[in-house]
Amino acid sequence: MGAGNQRERFRLRFVLLIDASISMNTPATASFSVSPTAPPSHRRRRFWLRFLRGIGILVLLVVAVIGWGYWYFHPEISQEKGVVYGERLGHELIFDVMQPASGKANGRGVLFMVSGSWKSNPKSIQPAIVAPLLRRGYTVFAVCHVSQPEATVAEIVEDIHRAVRFIRHHAARWEIDPDRLGISGASSGGHLALMLATRGGPGDPAATDPVDRESSAIQAAAVFFPVTDLLNLGDSTENPGDGGPPIHFVSAFRPNALDLPTWKVTGGNLSPIDHVTPELPPVFIMHGDADTLVPVDQSTRFVDRARELGLSEDRVELVIKPGKPHGWVTMVWELQKFADWYDRWLR
Repeated sequence: MGAGNQRERFRLRFVLLIDASISMNTPATASFSVSPTAPPSHRRRRFWLRFLRGIGILVLLVVAVIGWGYWYFHPEISQEKGVVYGERLGHELIFDVMQPASGKANGRGVLFMVSGSWKSNPKSIQPAIVAPLLRRGYTVFAVCHVSQPEATVAEIVEDIHRAVRFIRHHAARWEIDPDRLGISGASSGGHLALMLATRGGPGDPAATDPVDRESSAIQAAAVFFPVTDLLNLGDSTENPGDGGPPIHFVSAFRPNALDLPTWKVTGGNLSPIDHVTPELPPVFIMHGDADTLVPVDQSTRFVDRARELGLSEDRVELVIKPGKPHGWVTMVWELQKFADWYDRWLR
């Protein structure tokens, strides 16, 4: 019994010693189920790891978007440069042909007017500019002309008629349907496109050149901020205020453009708005409402004229871009809407 009591006293002292040790080393509010708070250096390390991980993901996304953009705007195509479709003032009239890769062409053609201020530079258009059309399978003809003032606008319009006739006559060469041709352009290029939309028609059956016997009619048009009414320039910075021709383009409308009676005839002949008929092919227009060179009313009045003749919004459509001036950065991307239009009407 004495030995047993001694062992019991020893056990009790050991338990008391352990309890005291725990009491001295553990805060009163501590819980053994919660990890102690990490030191500040550890918290900073975790913050920077998360931050760098986020930056890495962002960089990867940017690289992916850039890579996708490069791929999209550099479609696989075949090109034929400098096809001669006529002659003007000793200059060859040329266009470049851009076709989707083998098996991806849809058999439809779109003429794209290489024209700004009725000036044309064959080097100014690259496949990336018309990539949305090429991606949809359209064969694109980048049509150039002799620039004003060397050529008059009237002569330029004649040459664009010739381009359509030439492409139609040689349609089999590019494996396109001669009766499914669209036409596009911006500013003066839009003007030329609408001149073809409103005035394209049969060729001369008695012409010695078979190209000139072909029709210059097109089956659909899609344009940016076109000049449609040269006799009413509205709030344009080119309006001389006396009913005359655009201030900086007088020589482009010779002869006698400053003679108002002569100008009314010339300007009327070259104004698409004066040639709208119920037979107008489908026309899609996109125009910024902050354009001061070619004000948006050039397009709204053209559409109003079409409505007066019974042409519905389904057939003649205007999209107004709020706050956009004469040209904007995303115009190339907007060509997808042109492709949508051609998908509908050139099918």
